[in-house]
Amino acid sequence: MELVKEMANAFVMLIRVGVVLRVVYCFIRMGVSEDESAMFKKRLKNSVMFYVLAESIWGIKDLVLGYYS
Repeated sequence: MELVKEMANAFVMLIRVGVVLRVVYCFIRMGVSEDESAMFKKRLKNSVMFYVLAESIWGIKDLVLGYYS
C-alpha cells in the first residue's frame, strides 16, 4: 500500500511540474511572437484550468478516503 501512495504522490508532483513548465513555455512564446500571443494565452488558460481541476479531484479523493477510512 505504501508503494501506491508513493506512486500517487509522484504523479501529483509530475502534474505540478508539468503545468509550471507549460506556463513558463507559454509566457516565453507570448513574449517572442506577438502574432501567436492569443493562441498561447488560450493555451495558458487551459493549462491553469487543468491544474485547478487536477488539484480539485485530488482533494476530493483525499476527503472521500478520509471519510470512509
